Amino acid sequence: MSSHHSSGDDLSAGGLSAYGWDAGLEESFAAHRSAGLVPARVVGVDRGTCDVITGTGPLRARLALPGAPDPISSPCTGDWAALSLGHEPELVALLPRRSAIVRSSASRSSHGQVLAANVDTVVLAVSLADEPNPGRIERLLALAWESGALPVIVLTKTDRSADPGQAMDTVAELAPGVEIVPTSATTGEGIDALKAMLTGTIVLLGPSGAGKSTLGNALLGTETLETGAVRAQDGKGRHTTVRRQLVPLPGGGVLIDTPGLRGVGLMGADEGLQQVFADIEELALECRFGDCGHDSEPGCAVQAAIVSGDLSERRLASYRKLQRENAWATSRNDARLRAEHDDRKKSITRSLRETYTFRDRQRRS
Repeated sequence: MSSHHSSGDDLSAGGLSAYGWDAGLEESFAAHRSAGLVPARVVGVDRGTCDVITGTGPLRARLALPGAPDPISSPCTGDWAALSLGHEPELVALLPRRSAIVRSSASRSSHGQVLAANVDTVVLAVSLADEPNPGRIERLLALAWESGALPVIVLTKTDRSADPGQAMDTVAELAPGVEIVPTSATTGEGIDALKAMLTGTIVLLGPSGAGKSTLGNALLGTETLETGAVRAQDGKGRHTTVRRQLVPLPGGGVLIDTPGLRGVGLMGADEGLQQVFADIEELALECRFGDCGHDSEPGCAVQAAIVSGDLSERRLASYRKLQRENAWATSRNDARLRAEHDDRKKSITRSLRETYTFRDRQRRS
């Protein structure tokens, strides 16, 4: 066991550098290393265990983190972790995250869910086999900007589009300041340009059928990720990626492929929304009233932009809808945290009261 352990230490930096390990991580791992722990990157998590990659190769480890499992701080794909290599490998600590893609959970509970951690670039796959869905693009962009990573929009299946140039213009209007790359895995268009642009840890996001796994395979240069045919009648893909995967890219960097997202709820995404709707935010600064609701107030610059055709009604409606949803999910999460805090206070008070009652009884007897 000890020989395995020391080779893990020797190789951990070299073996893990392909997965994004760097000097900054080494520094934040120092205390764990002196405690005899080994660094690892989480590939996937599955009911109390997780698959990780260490300097000496892949392992399955048991989750042994202290404290109650809050879904947001629970391990997820992309996390950096400290492992104890006893008779059974155990994941005992997580390193602080540099970025995290958090959505409001699919179950509509008040918890958030982390899709991936320590991501540098979020690739949003938008299929041109159908008309781009503006609301979905805005939603995914807000999620990406909020994570702290850089979004890039990749238009897939350009060979299936009647007018790729027009589609490109449509998407560009929805995504101010975001790089947009038209690609086709069939003809190879745009793949080299995209490879040259991507660095660090890259995550692929998008609905099922958007061509994420096909795009991932084009970036990897191999058929590593499973792909599935898209149903002809509705253009929807089956969920071919059922769990997240983490694979090194040949030119450096790491790719995380995520399952197709049916629904992405926003939560705590104020800054992401400001970034996506920067055009509306800027117009709002010119409104006569600071608290303008952009309805029928006099001197409203947003309504003036709609009248002049510079801003669409649809975009303003989308902005409002996403803001409402974000505020609702955020307040529910805040309320849950407050309730948990109150419960903790109550249980502390209760145990104190029991202690005092017990002492009183002792005294009397």
